Amino acid sequence: MLTSPCSGESGSIRPRFLAGMAVASAAALATSLALSGCYGMRFNDGGADVEFKGPRHVDPAGVALPPGYRIELVAAGLDMPTGVTFDRDGQPCIVESGYSYGEVFATPRLVRLEPDGSRTTLAEGRNGPWTGVVANDGVFFIAEGGVLEGGRILRVDGEGAVTVLIDDLPSVGDHHTNGPALAPDGSLYFGIGSATNSGVVGDDNIAFGWVDRYPRFCDIPGQTITLRGQNFESKTRQGTGAYSPLGVSAFEGETIRGETLCTGSLLSIPSTGGEPRLVAWGFRNPFGMAIAPDGALYVTDNGYDERGSRPVWGSPDVLWRVESDAWYGWPDYVAGRPVTNDEFKPPGEEHAQPLLLNPPGQPPKPVAEFECHSSADGFDFSRSEEFGHVGQAFVALFGDQAPATGKLLGAVGFKVVRVDVQTGLIEEFAVNRGPENGPASKVGGGGLERPIAARFSPDGRELYVVDFGVLTQPGPDQAVPRRQTGVLWKIARGGSEASVASAATEAEPLAEGSP
Repeated sequence: MLTSPCSGESGSIRPRFLAGMAVASAAALATSLALSGCYGMRFNDGGADVEFKGPRHVDPAGVALPPGYRIELVAAGLDMPTGVTFDRDGQPCIVESGYSYGEVFATPRLVRLEPDGSRTTLAEGRNGPWTGVVANDGVFFIAEGGVLEGGRILRVDGEGAVTVLIDDLPSVGDHHTNGPALAPDGSLYFGIGSATNSGVVGDDNIAFGWVDRYPRFCDIPGQTITLRGQNFESKTRQGTGAYSPLGVSAFEGETIRGETLCTGSLLSIPSTGGEPRLVAWGFRNPFGMAIAPDGALYVTDNGYDERGSRPVWGSPDVLWRVESDAWYGWPDYVAGRPVTNDEFKPPGEEHAQPLLLNPPGQPPKPVAEFECHSSADGFDFSRSEEFGHVGQAFVALFGDQAPATGKLLGAVGFKVVRVDVQTGLIEEFAVNRGPENGPASKVGGGGLERPIAARFSPDGRELYVVDFGVLTQPGPDQAVPRRQTGVLWKIARGGSEASVASAATEAEPLAEGSP
């Protein structure tokens, strides 16, 4: 049972996301996204715009790497995997999310890959998506997205016993509970994504299905804010304000109370459990996080989409070095720059205007900016001279979901990149071969589909890349993940070829429409 964080009374200080509201029908309300004429006429050729009939053909020879590196297939046929870590013996352990957009629900699982190639299920859940995992001394920590019941951070011991370290996290909207990352001092960091694209509940959120389940849910600030009083129209409701439930208007000077458990935030708890601490807020979707060799915390943040009542054009994904108690600018800044800049103006539409009357401060500058809609997700830092590039971040780019996020002239993402965090320079590291960029289902060759996480082995010599699998986007509100097409890859030094192939594999998905 869950409640809304927003009461919606005009002029009130709205309470946070608590425990206690009945879940409505899980069926999504059949509503299409509102498209402007200009948007509808634009050409689209993004990476998700592809017909996939299966099975998935997996072949490491389809991946190009820098000279001196090789790539191998570790496991295929994974079910929407999102993260990898290692047990005491160094065996890879994978989380399968159990959910990805729309109506695809499955069982989230923590699965160990055994030396003989078999797989052992260590733990299962029911409140996906499970978005990531980290381990220490045989104990696993999992971020449970909580699309149905709110987010949680779970502890799984060596016997598979599951303990909830914190729950009732406000992540039943567009984005979920993400992470985690474990610091040397035992602090466990995790993120909570924003409920909406840009601070306003609208038709796009109805199409995602969560407004039907939680009609009073909306974004929650990390400190008390004052609104400028803008209201936005949608096809189904009149006059929805920022940080307000659908159909609830805002007024100039309205105050919204800040909460520790807020959306668009980065928090921490002791790895043994305890009270949460708000580390920073003003993110849109802080998905990937990792501790650098110097002890600093870094996080990837997915940028705005061109959708909903307040679309934003051309927003990059970013890599932040986290400063404690900072505000990172969402919903009024993009990568540290005002949302009113011309570079973020949607074609044929007006600039988005600030929602906050008095912003909490000037956001920091990002360490690096990735291409718009590339979906910069899980990453890790190299610590081994045997692998090379010590201190640099290796970031998985999941790839675009055009046209839902905004139309594109070509595919963006679908690769692993290397980031020099001192200079912000981004270089391709693992990318599909071929004359154009995109997932293997679009460009052929049997290589990468959607890299979603990257994690170095305990000795630092090998980089494991979690490949979510095939996800197509037939229309603006139709994400179609293909189950059991996920893959785990391994990249290491060795060999003179740019890519060394093992035997190609056919990864057979479940039948179309299977739950």
